[in-house]
Amino acid sequence: MTRKCVITGKGTVSGNHRSHAMNASKRTWKANVQKVRILVNGKPQRVYVSARALKSGKVERV
Repeated sequence: MTRKCVITGKGTVSGNHRSHAMNASKRTWKANVQKVRILVNGKPQRVYVSARALKSGKVERV
């Protein structure tokens, strides 16, 4: 299972790490997702939800 928010769709993003000499090497940014119990289709379920979705009240915890 991927660490992706079921509400907002936020997940891991990739890009380049740039050194002072502008050398490029690949790196990833992980989304701040938490595993919480929420109602999905009327049933409580443990899913990954982004911290921003939790903070903004887009999802109700069970």
